[in-house]
Amino acid sequence: MSQQSIYEKAVALINAANSEDPNKETADGKEWPKELLYSHRMADMLQRFAPDADDAMKLAIRSQHIQRWKSPRDAYPMDRIGYLQWRKDLYKFHAQTAADLLVQAGYGDDVIERVKQAVAKKQIKQNPDTQLLEDVTDLVFIEHYLLEFAGKHPEYSEEKWVDIVQKTWKKMSDEAHDFALSGGITLPEPLIPLIQKAIAAA
Repeated sequence: MSQQSIYEKAVALINAANSEDPNKETADGKEWPKELLYSHRMADMLQRFAPDADDAMKLAIRSQHIQRWKSPRDAYPMDRIGYLQWRKDLYKFHAQTAADLLVQAGYGDDVIERVKQAVAKKQIKQNPDTQLLEDVTDLVFIEHYLLEFAGKHPEYSEEKWVDIVQKTWKKMSDEAHDFALSGGITLPEPLIPLIQKAIAAA
C-alpha cells in the first residue's frame, strides 16, 4: 500500500471515529457530530497556518479531540484537582486512540510515536510537533470557540477574561502570534477590545 493510501485510510478512520459523537453542533447550515466538526476545523487551520506540515502532523491535528465524549469531565471531581486529572487522562486517551487507528491504517512506529507525543502534549515549547499542535489548537479556540465560551460564563469579570486570553497567548509560538494578529484568523468581533487589552498587558 502506498504512503498516500495509508494516509487516506488513517484520515478515514479518524473521521469515522469522530463521526460517532452523539453531541451535535451546527455550522454553516449543516449539523455535524461535534468532534468531527472540531477535527475539520483543526485540519483547516493547519492548512492555513502551516501548509507544509507533514502527514504525521496532519494526523495529530485531526486527532486532538478524538472521541473526547468518551471521557466526560463530570466523571471526575468538579474541582481543580479533578480537572487536572481529567486533562492528564484525556491526553493519554486521545494519544492511545489515535495510535490504535494508525496501526490499523498501516503506519510504522516512527509516525505513530510522533503523533502520540504531540497529541499527549509532551514537551510543549521543546517538541516542535507539540508546539505546532498547541498553536493550531489555540488559533481554532480563538476563532471558533472563545465567543461561545464567553457566553457560557457571563459571571466572569473582565480581569478573569484577560487572564484566560493571556494564558492562551502564552502557550502560543511567536509565529502563531504573528499569524493571529496579521489577519490569519477571524477574531470574535465582540471580544476584540478584550483580546487587545490582554495581549498588550501580556
